[in-house]
Amino acid sequence: MITRLLFTLLASVVVPNLAACSNSLPRAAAETSADQGDEMKIRIIAGNKVVTATLVDNPTTQDFVSLLLLTLTMNDLFGREKFAALPRAISEGGKRTRTYEVGDVIYWSPGPDIAIYYRHDGQSIPAPGVIVLGKISGVEALNVRRPVKVRIELTNSNSEEDS
Repeated sequence: MITRLLFTLLASVVVPNLAACSNSLPRAAAETSADQGDEMKIRIIAGNKVVTATLVDNPTTQDFVSLLLLTLTMNDLFGREKFAALPRAISEGGKRTRTYEVGDVIYWSPGPDIAIYYRHDGQSIPAPGVIVLGKISGVEALNVRRPVKVRIELTNSNSEEDS
């Protein structure tokens, strides 16, 4: 309860229009749509490319947002994802899954790592699974077989467009 209140306070300062969505984020990336109003979003900047991710509402995502602004070097893994270690472990309160979709932004708690899937290789995720934080469009910026330096920041969904 206290974590939720702190997140709400932080979000209302950082994202002025968050109150318009009644402190509610989409329940799953698949449920997001443009006509839901304000949504919590992050911008991921890789070189001169910018993509936006719509976040899901879970305790893991809320804790992840508390780490922003982040600059990370994301390494390639299995030709399917970019990953990087977070500065600290975050909440494991989100629902775990052992499957993924292209564009998923996830938390891998044993790392503790963040990863973004840019290709699907048909493999499932080993135990303990991953926690989905959100979904991006425009994975092409990450579809390279070398490390990519990224900047991840909170953004206001009403004024930002994918590039």
